[in-house]
Amino acid sequence: VLTYQIQPYPEGLAQAFILGETFIGKDDVCLILGDNIFFGQSFGRQLKNAIDNLEGATIFGYQVMDPERFGVVEFDKNGRVISLEEKPLEPKSNWAVTGLYFYKNNVINIAKNIRPSERGELEITSVNEAYLKLNKLKVEILGRGFAWLDTGTHDSLLDASHFVQTVEKRQGFKIACLEEIAFKNGWLSKIDIERNARIYKKNGYGKYLESITKG
Repeated sequence: VLTYQIQPYPEGLAQAFILGETFIGKDDVCLILGDNIFFGQSFGRQLKNAIDNLEGATIFGYQVMDPERFGVVEFDKNGRVISLEEKPLEPKSNWAVTGLYFYKNNVINIAKNIRPSERGELEITSVNEAYLKLNKLKVEILGRGFAWLDTGTHDSLLDASHFVQTVEKRQGFKIACLEEIAFKNGWLSKIDIERNARIYKKNGYGKYLESITKG
């Protein structure tokens, strides 16, 4: 079942926690932006680590050439976070904050108490700054060999399309095939996969699903 909530006006990412308060309930929460692509072999372990060791907030940092397009995190010489900025004109580092965030349930109250920025939005950076002041902010670094793609512009969407096409053609597997992920984790059976393969039997995706069950 897909549950969704309409945001009537573009009033910031942090408003998601207010609008989604009933859906979140008493659970901790993960927010991910729909135009972000993450690709890396150790990513699953990093996600599990973020969930298992969540004390306040965990965000993910990635080194980029154009940090002014993103929220930016600054570290001291010991690797500790000392500042966060939202799309700064003069970034203090090249470490962008990606569109993936893990929070304890108190993020709802934090979001309710932050003030709108000059853009009139409830910024996700303001939420992260609140956790930083509480000394409850962790940053997981996505290092060399990891790909993070933000598809928020025409050029970056094209870059992401070429990246996915290249990897899938070269290695012969699909990126983020939901049936494959579910099958490997025991959430779908071989019969389930074969049924879905028949639905898509006239295209390459159906053939790929068939190959999953054969080892």
